[in-house]
Amino acid sequence: MASQIIREWSGINTFALATQNKLLELLGQLKQENVNSLTILVMGKGGVGKSSTVNSIIGERVVSISPFQSEGPRPVIVSRSRAGFTLNIIDTPGLIEGGYINDMALDIIKRFLLNKTIDVLLYVDRLDAYRVDNLDKLVAKAITDTFGKGIWNKAIIALTHAQFSPPDGLPYDEFFSKRSDALLKIVRSGARMKKEASQASTIPVVLIENSGRCNKNDNDEKVLPNGTAWIPHLVQTITDIRLNKSESIHVDKNLIEGPNPNQRGKLWIPLVFALQYFFIMKPIEGLIKKDIANESRPSWEIRDAGLRKRDLF
Repeated sequence: MASQIIREWSGINTFALATQNKLLELLGQLKQENVNSLTILVMGKGGVGKSSTVNSIIGERVVSISPFQSEGPRPVIVSRSRAGFTLNIIDTPGLIEGGYINDMALDIIKRFLLNKTIDVLLYVDRLDAYRVDNLDKLVAKAITDTFGKGIWNKAIIALTHAQFSPPDGLPYDEFFSKRSDALLKIVRSGARMKKEASQASTIPVVLIENSGRCNKNDNDEKVLPNGTAWIPHLVQTITDIRLNKSESIHVDKNLIEGPNPNQRGKLWIPLVFALQYFFIMKPIEGLIKKDIANESRPSWEIRDAGLRKRDLF
């Protein structure tokens, strides 16, 4: 990322003092673990609030947003530095176009990520979406096919538009739980995660409210309807994921293009020849020798052999 312009993270000063202190505490926690940089990849469908979330984390308008314009066609990386720590956030275009996976957008994202390391995947959707469908499964499958199942060990699901009143008087936390469970189930299905793997590695779900109407607590922090200060909670979850035992995902050429099928086939050639020799050629050779040994000799061959033997004496 040497070519990327890294600016001072001045946006952190726009947060409430309590939020600033918590974020600086978390940065210090990462540095104590010899983590001096962090790269977050933001992905999901279009129109779910990916770019707004990037702006909220940075604390300034670093990605342009317009409700009347479509998302940018290319990924954008934003880098900020504070007290010797560098934060990189990569915003990406939506993966769905016309009801299908946008293969062109996915290919552009893969090329953009070449030689970069993903520490955290922030998979963004909306809390106020009442149901999941096959598109969610397709997005999860596309991410898995691109980066491998291991990407979900470094993933967080972020639900935006969290300043939301659930329908039919349903309690907020109950609606959040049902929405989370439904989305996690479809993501695991799209990622082809086995039940045992799903239980062993739980994907955390966090809530986000990017709009200016977000409520605030007595410390002037932006809080959710359940009272959670969401920015510190999000960064705490990001920190936990970065420090978990799973390895970050390095995007190399092999990951993007997949293994060379010709090279992969060459590995099987010696084994194929060995199997052919022991299970085809060797048995055939044995059968031929057995037939020769059991074959009755014709009378003329016996007569000629007798004459040759007599001439010797």
